[in-house]
Amino acid sequence: MTENLTLDYNLLKDLTQAYGPSGNEKQVAALIKEYAENFVDSVETDTLGNLILRKNGSGKGSNKKKIMIAAHMDEVGLIVTYIDRNGYLYFSPVGGIKVAELPGRRVMFGSGLKGVIARERKVNEQGKPIGKCFIDIGALGEKEARSKVQEGDMAILTGEFVETDSHIMAKALDDRLGCFIALQACKSYQGEHDLYFTFTVQEEVGARGAKTAAYSIEPDLALIIDTTISYDTPREEYGTAVNKGVAIKAMDRTIIVSPRIKQWMTDTADRHSIPYQCEVISTGGTDSGPVHLSKGGVPTGGLAVPVRYLHTASEVAAKADIEAAYALLSELLKNPLEI
Repeated sequence: MTENLTLDYNLLKDLTQAYGPSGNEKQVAALIKEYAENFVDSVETDTLGNLILRKNGSGKGSNKKKIMIAAHMDEVGLIVTYIDRNGYLYFSPVGGIKVAELPGRRVMFGSGLKGVIARERKVNEQGKPIGKCFIDIGALGEKEARSKVQEGDMAILTGEFVETDSHIMAKALDDRLGCFIALQACKSYQGEHDLYFTFTVQEEVGARGAKTAAYSIEPDLALIIDTTISYDTPREEYGTAVNKGVAIKAMDRTIIVSPRIKQWMTDTADRHSIPYQCEVISTGGTDSGPVHLSKGGVPTGGLAVPVRYLHTASEVAAKADIEAAYALLSELLKNPLEI
C-alpha cells in the first residue's frame, strides 16, 4: 500500500459535524461543493438533491468509461410526530435507530435548537421500562414548544469529533466517511476515464437518491463507498472488524456482487498490498442495491470501512482502514475492470 498517506481529517470533522438527516442533506452538500468546486469540471444538483461532481478523463474513443462513485450524505435522525400540552416532543426514527437506547442522548434540530431524549416512567411487571421516548427542549408548555418546533421537523444525535493517533470517533461516520474518501480520491485523480462522484440523499430510508442518480448518469461501472458493521466487540467474533482493512463487498440483502467484479477488487488490493477483508451480510444494504439494478443493469462493486456502534453518536473507525479504503479506491479508478 502507498506509504505515508496524508488525508485531511479536518475535512472529515466538518462533514461529520454537519446537520444532515435523510431528506435534509443541503448543509452537507454545501460543504462538499465548497471543498471540491475548484478541482472538478462540473457540479450538478439533481431534482432529488443528489450532488454530482464530474471529473473528465483524458482518454479518447470507445475505451473511455463513465464511472460512478457513490457515497451517501444523509445520517439517521428523528422526526417530530406529536407535541404534547407540556411541550414535550414525541418522535419516530428516521433510519435504523434503536429507540430504546436513546434516553439521555442529546439532539439538535436544523435550526440549532438542542434537546435531550427522555422516557415516560412506565414499566412492565418485570420492571422493564416500556414508556415512550420524547425530546425535552426546555419549553414551558405546548405554545412555547410550537414557537420553536413543528411536527415534521427533524433532529440528529449530537456527538463531538474525537481524533486519536489511530482512531476516529464521531456521529455520522455512516456515511460521511464514504463522502470523505470519495472527495480525497476525486482531488487526486488523474486518469483517462470520466468520473461521476455522486453524493446521494436518503440512503438511510431506502437508498432513494442513488436510484435516480444512476438512472440519469447511466454509468458503465459503479463503485459504492459506505461503512459496515464491525463484529469485534465482546461476544461477536465473526464478520468484518476494525483494524483489519477495507471491506470488499460480496453480498448484502440488496446485491450479490459479480464474482468478476469482486475478483478485480481483491486482485487490485493484493497487487498493491492493501489490507482487506470480505463483507458478507444477510441484512441491510447500501446504494449498491438500486444502482446495480438501474435501467438494464450496472456492474457494481462495494467497499466499506468497518465501524463500531453504527447509528449512534459515537461511531468508531480506524484510520488504517480509512486509508486502506482510499488507497483501494484510487487504484481501482486507475485501472477499472474491462466491461
